[in-house]
Amino acid sequence: MADADRGYRLAESLTRAAGRTYFLASRLLPVDGRRAVFALYGYARTVDDVVDGAGGSQPRSARLDALENGLAAALAGAPVPAGLSRDEADMLAALAESVHRFAIPAETFEAFGRSMRMDLPGDPLFRNRYATLDALAEYTYGSAAVIGLQLLPILGAAPDPDTARGAALLGEAFQLTNFLRDVGEDLNRNRIYLPLDHLGAFGVDEQELRHDATAGTAGPRMRRATAHLIAVNRDQYRRTLPAIASLPRRSRPAICAAARSYSAILTAIEDRGHDVFAARAVVPVHRRLGHAVTAVAGRPALG
Repeated sequence: MADADRGYRLAESLTRAAGRTYFLASRLLPVDGRRAVFALYGYARTVDDVVDGAGGSQPRSARLDALENGLAAALAGAPVPAGLSRDEADMLAALAESVHRFAIPAETFEAFGRSMRMDLPGDPLFRNRYATLDALAEYTYGSAAVIGLQLLPILGAAPDPDTARGAALLGEAFQLTNFLRDVGEDLNRNRIYLPLDHLGAFGVDEQELRHDATAGTAGPRMRRATAHLIAVNRDQYRRTLPAIASLPRRSRPAICAAARSYSAILTAIEDRGHDVFAARAVVPVHRRLGHAVTAVAGRPALG
């Protein structure tokens, strides 16, 4: 029988190791909410690692099927099907417990799975180039926006449309920040998430991207395109501020801290002259701790 308590501990360890910003921000939540965030992150990270080909001897599509079937079984209170490890079964039990406790919409996991299949070569949904920001939004809705929607009940937010739109947009803003930070890493996986029309407006095509990545430094056109996309991304963050301000006082600091830390990645890219290939932009621990303190003090999410 799956052990939900052990699953929470495993998910916490995974979040601590791979989702440092989420981990630190989650420390500002009550214990039940914190554990639910760990469970959500643990599932998302596990699925993402499967799609990226990390571990396991099964085909990636079969591994993804097993995880999705396992989640469906856990949510229904049924035994976890074969094909999952004990760790995975326990984390799914923890996630199912949190979904029921906070009434997290189950359909958000279906949307998440759909976007993950868009990353999976050979799947009918597979895509690794996005012509426009609107086309990219089809992917980021499931990969990021629904994460914001899943968090709302954990945060105790009122279920109104404006707050939901803000939560979804904040998830997408985090995702675009990731895409800007990880251009080279994604290119190594033959993925280009930055919208091609925005790159093309500055004269950047795939050949130039690969040239810059090989050289280990961004050329002038790519630097200008990056500056433009950072401006687009910052506008996304600005438009989330009313929704963040509407969150309950008890849970608001966690999201403020996360928004500050994620948007600070953009500043780190700017400090390198918008060179996304020279090194991975990171926000030091002491700065993320400062964002948490600032958030607890009641300062706005940005600025």
